[in-house]
Amino acid sequence: MSKDDPTLTLTRQLIGLHSITPADAGCQDILIARLAALGFTIERMRHGEVENFWARRGQQAPLLCFAGHTDVVPTGPHEQWHSAPFEPAERDGLLFGRGAADMKASLASFVVAVEQFLAQHPEPRGSIAFLITSDEEGPAVDGTVRVVETLAERGECIDYCIVGEPTSAQQFGDTIKNGRRGSLSGLLRVYGVQGHIAYPQLARNPVHQAAPALAELAATVWDEGNAHFPPTSWQISNIHAGTGAGNVIPGELQLQFNFRYGTASTAESLKARLEAILSRHGLDYEVHWTLSGRPFLTEPGKLSQALQQAIREHTGLDAALSTTGGTSDGRFIAAICPQVVEFGPLNATIHKLNECVAVADLPKLTNVYRRSLELLLT
Repeated sequence: MSKDDPTLTLTRQLIGLHSITPADAGCQDILIARLAALGFTIERMRHGEVENFWARRGQQAPLLCFAGHTDVVPTGPHEQWHSAPFEPAERDGLLFGRGAADMKASLASFVVAVEQFLAQHPEPRGSIAFLITSDEEGPAVDGTVRVVETLAERGECIDYCIVGEPTSAQQFGDTIKNGRRGSLSGLLRVYGVQGHIAYPQLARNPVHQAAPALAELAATVWDEGNAHFPPTSWQISNIHAGTGAGNVIPGELQLQFNFRYGTASTAESLKARLEAILSRHGLDYEVHWTLSGRPFLTEPGKLSQALQQAIREHTGLDAALSTTGGTSDGRFIAAICPQVVEFGPLNATIHKLNECVAVADLPKLTNVYRRSLELLLT
């Protein structure tokens, strides 16, 4: 592969920018300059510390949107990287750097694919858009969701959306995400009465009181899942009680938990069932809920079929449709787009030390995105 490959060059340029969430560090300026040169109308949408932009070329339906994020997670200890995390380095056919796979390679491939496509098809049968944020790896409250709200307010809809998340599992091109589970978190406080450990009759231990309820919650089958999603999972992530002294019965138990759920349950039904169990055990409690994303699902259709065909032509693989993994910004875009899928490079090193992407996969990724454009807009 040539060192002058345009996708490799742009990926390296983006990796070199310290865009730790919510910082963009100039990544979007680079993308915007390339898109403006292609005739895209650019709308910057900054909210708080978060940089977002919406770029569109054309007004004709259908509208195909490429969506992604320029922010990356923190690097971890620099001394444990084999090379500086924000200095792109190539070794043994791999390009190393924070964000290489998640998701600066996809951003570069988006842009180069559109450049190549428009060079061959300057007047496509449809429109192209970009929805880019610097708030995907963080709280995700001032990023894609804000852009989607703006688009919804003015009645602007998207027909197809490809999110550049790293979805490939074992080899490039093996997996497309056509949905994601929802995420429902809770902070549970169980109240007791603090006292001396030698006089339990004068106190009420919330840990002892909560234990049977927690055992029941852990053993509960919340649903059986369905053809698209696995069964709902309930997990405790943090638990704390006590003052640190060994002779004090705690007065309060705090516990954080999370549901990962598909379309077989709803956030409302899960809340009601959990609170019913707590109440049945006679606990003095309160729960503060946080719904960070509802599940979304794109049934097999024109977008997934086009992407599968493009992958098959450029890799020889039949990409599987999957809904595994964590949440993504696709959950927000699904509100204004009936067909949302995710596709990108291998995810084996994302968020890890020495994150990397295979150099040989970069032109393949560009080719898949470009071919998808051809199949959908020509």
